[in-house]
Amino acid sequence: MNTRKGLIYAYVVEQCRLNNNRSLTTKEISETLDLQRSNVSKDLNTLVREGKLAKTTGRPVKYFLEEEMLGRTQAEKPELEIVQTEEKETLKSDKMFGMNDQSDIFDDLIGSRNSLKNAVEQARAAILYPPKGLNCLITGPTGSGKTYFAHLMFQYAKENQVIQEEKELVVFNCADYAHNPQLLMSHLFGHVEGAFTGADQEKEGLMDQANGGILFLDEIHRLPPEGQEMIFYFMDHGVFNRLGEIGKNHQAEVRIIGATTETTSSALLDTFLRRIPIHIQLPSFEQRTPQEKIAFIQLMVSQEASRIKRRISLTEEVIKALIGSVTFGNIGQLKSSVQLVCARGFLNHMHREQIDLSVNDLPEGIRSGLDTLTSRRELSMGLANYLPKRLVVDSNQEPLNRYADQYELPYNLYDIIGDKAALLKSDGIDQEAINHFISTDINVHLQSFYRDHGFSFSTVSKLGEFVDEKVIEVTNLIYRHVETYISPENRQNFIYGMSLHIGAFLKKLAIGETRAINYNIQMMVADYPVEFKLAQEIHQMISDFFNIALPDDETYYLAALLISLRYNPTEGEVGVVVAAHGNSTASSMAAVARQLLGINQPLAVDMPLDMSPKIAYEKIKTMITQANRGSGVLLLVDMGSLANFNEKLSQETGIQLRTLDMVTTPIVLEAARKAETLGMTLDVLVDSLKEFTGYSTLQETLNEEVVVSEKSGSRLAILAICASGEGTAQHLKQMIKQALIENKIDSIEVLTESVVDIRRRLPEIQASYQLLAVTGILDPKIEVPFFSLERLLESDLGELLGDLLLGEDILDEDPKLSYQEQRQACLTYLEEAVTFLNPIKVLDPLWDLVEQLCAEWYPDKREEKVRINFVLHLANMMERILLGEPLVGTAIEEQVVKNHPKAQFLANTLTSIEESFRLKVPVTERYYLLMMLDNVLKNQVIH
Repeated sequence: MNTRKGLIYAYVVEQCRLNNNRSLTTKEISETLDLQRSNVSKDLNTLVREGKLAKTTGRPVKYFLEEEMLGRTQAEKPELEIVQTEEKETLKSDKMFGMNDQSDIFDDLIGSRNSLKNAVEQARAAILYPPKGLNCLITGPTGSGKTYFAHLMFQYAKENQVIQEEKELVVFNCADYAHNPQLLMSHLFGHVEGAFTGADQEKEGLMDQANGGILFLDEIHRLPPEGQEMIFYFMDHGVFNRLGEIGKNHQAEVRIIGATTETTSSALLDTFLRRIPIHIQLPSFEQRTPQEKIAFIQLMVSQEASRIKRRISLTEEVIKALIGSVTFGNIGQLKSSVQLVCARGFLNHMHREQIDLSVNDLPEGIRSGLDTLTSRRELSMGLANYLPKRLVVDSNQEPLNRYADQYELPYNLYDIIGDKAALLKSDGIDQEAINHFISTDINVHLQSFYRDHGFSFSTVSKLGEFVDEKVIEVTNLIYRHVETYISPENRQNFIYGMSLHIGAFLKKLAIGETRAINYNIQMMVADYPVEFKLAQEIHQMISDFFNIALPDDETYYLAALLISLRYNPTEGEVGVVVAAHGNSTASSMAAVARQLLGINQPLAVDMPLDMSPKIAYEKIKTMITQANRGSGVLLLVDMGSLANFNEKLSQETGIQLRTLDMVTTPIVLEAARKAETLGMTLDVLVDSLKEFTGYSTLQETLNEEVVVSEKSGSRLAILAICASGEGTAQHLKQMIKQALIENKIDSIEVLTESVVDIRRRLPEIQASYQLLAVTGILDPKIEVPFFSLERLLESDLGELLGDLLLGEDILDEDPKLSYQEQRQACLTYLEEAVTFLNPIKVLDPLWDLVEQLCAEWYPDKREEKVRINFVLHLANMMERILLGEPLVGTAIEEQVVKNHPKAQFLANTLTSIEESFRLKVPVTERYYLLMMLDNVLKNQVIH
């Protein structure tokens, strides 16, 4: 038996003979043989089934040889299909997911050696970094496993004695208190007696509970700015006060792990992000390797097999369909699909020892994944090398010691199915009817569970990519208003259709576009007085919610939308086909529209770059014929050349056809939504899409309104200047913005610019903004106050900004700082601005470096005040280099450095910090240093 299973069996036999028939755990065997624990467990259980080994019933499970087994020779090769089909897969998995030299909890994580390799390394570093670890942020799309990953990090900390064994991970969902900072502070930090109505006694907060451990902040992007400020103050100082308490009287040692689906730069304050040095990005399911996708299915099916106490087998087609059906729900969506498929399979094969799942057990939504996979050639080819003809999973495999994630059902769905089936059968109901009733029950249970856990695989998370959450909020209010009118099964379609409609309308309203009511829609609505009355009420609700005036004609469009959403006709509608170059471009856009809107169109034609035009033409023609529903077909294409097919396709198919190019996902969504509208014609649809400007988010709408009304340069701004516009200036910007927030000043923007570009950019800035002041490393000599870095660092920023707004004179002389005061000002700034550098250790080398540069450039003019400018710039430069994010330049800039007469002196001088801190200053960074040295020390006037 020259296989892994044979190796395991031989080792157990040897140990039992040598050590008086001792029993061994899976962990002992996997560590000794350097094999993955999950594979060892699977092989051990196979050996138990074959009668070669026995095992204990307690925990941990131990494996041993019974007396009569000791005399046996090695068993014959097993005949079970699971061994033959999995042998190839698991051996590949050993290479793919094998263990490190030192085993830890991450080794059983699917993808730890591939797609998650960097994430796992970051997690280990965050936990073990001396002396107290590093705060970290986990980002990734919905369902990608952020919460599960956070729990693994916590267990890893326990494994390494970083956290005491009795500690529990403290979890807080920021979304629960996103709109109530006071309650948020109470939950996080606790409160004292009398802090608010009902606070009749002092209460500890989550920081107290997490002391000495980890606090996991889920949906951290929902923290309001005030909440982020509370957290980052605690990160900096380790002290906090309870709500209603004066002074920071409490201390705690807490590591923070945050998780978000959002883009961190737009969802979180820069000052907050700067305090989180480790950003862990988890991949989507789409970005996982083919082996990992199969491994996920095997793991999830094994969990269901354990619940059902039956062996489960899946055909190759079932695995493909499950993988192909995963869209934006990622691993969470796959889990719900596996649960649904296994539950239906159990229902169909309830009285068999083995549940054989085939395509017939798949609901239509999952079965369509086969079509999706077929159109994605690269993924199909990748899976072909690893897919078994049949995957068989046993019921008695030892489950991995792992955290039960948020998508674990809290009940045994199979018990519910079995009990209900027995009850219905005793009532004399035939099997077909039983299957129908229980299939509905399965869907209700699963959908209810995932909805209650704030997770809708169908779309709410995806919908948020196209419309603002405020639009979704008002749509939910509208739905509750018309709930008795819309059937429950149409709720999802109503939410998505209405949200997209309102989002598109707000976009038009923001840019001043109006539309005349279409005569056909007006006549159609006249036959539906109930819908028209509801539309008038919805019209008023939207007006009140956004405090805007809607044109009266919008009522007719709302009524038409209501009619279509309720009756959802299929005959006489406009068909939609998407055709685009690429392996899956068209199918991806079409899938989003179908799943968001719960409809069967649009259809898609993917055209890989190696596909001949003739084949592409025939595919498009076939799809147009399939899409036709009686009112013509709209063809959406990515390139104008495809529009040339229009006339020929129309002649050959006999179908009215219109083509639009430059297709995008929002256009596909809008076309699909409107094509379902009762009474919609092809011409009206095309005309409306030509005017379509997108689904604006609320913030985009507000921004556009500002642009329209403030083109005259009336916006107030403060300008911060540094060498590149991306280093010191960005930190100055954050300092000023923080002071603006603290003083509740929201009418001033903070701009940044570089020394290099300020001369060219200044007229444009002055045309767009009313500058209140300039700060930074260079005074551009314009008719506004300038305050230096020394002034900025030594002043009360709130008072300084208040004086600016009141028009007070702030042109006092810069503070005369002593040598020690200059150094202290630098230290104060660096403690806030840098993450990886030690301000105390870096200050002296940088100070000496600046002295050398000043002496070389201007030996007769020692500018004491520029020391701070240069020290701060150099520190920011080093931080960028250490983070692997140096400034990127152009060939022209590189040539400037090459030809600069003092470039070699600068390079030689920088050697001291390059060697001390093990970094290399790139050409572009040297370019900005040269520009500072040439311009700032001369204190040039910009004309």
